[in-house]
Amino acid sequence: MRRVPAPLRVVDSITELRASDEGCVAVSGSHGGHSASQYAIAARPLLSVFNDAGVGKDGAGIAALELLAAEGLATALVGHDSARIGEARSTLEDGVIRHANALARALGVQPGMRCSEVVARLCGPQPLKP
Repeated sequence: MRRVPAPLRVVDSITELRASDEGCVAVSGSHGGHSASQYAIAARPLLSVFNDAGVGKDGAGIAALELLAAEGLATALVGHDSARIGEARSTLEDGVIRHANALARALGVQPGMRCSEVVARLCGPQPLKP
């Protein structure tokens, strides 16, 4: 895993990321499809976490895996059955990683890990919020 803590951004929609978020760990409630991927590509987080949205036809819900990898960006997706789609706090607190591209795996992200564990390893301990 990365040794220097990365900043954490928790956003219900990946569209909330900005250029100033480059290098962060972005935990979103967004699906991991093509349209959502474009926002992560523009912001360039260290790691983007999406919801797999049930994977979908032709893998549409996990398209971010390949699209972001082609841009040199790490991506992981939590299972739709572990976190609510559209709610980043659920992704962070309840999400279980189901998919990770090779760049995410190089950061130590593995299927079966809890999203909160990934965040703790990459960003350091996070304060509990009510």
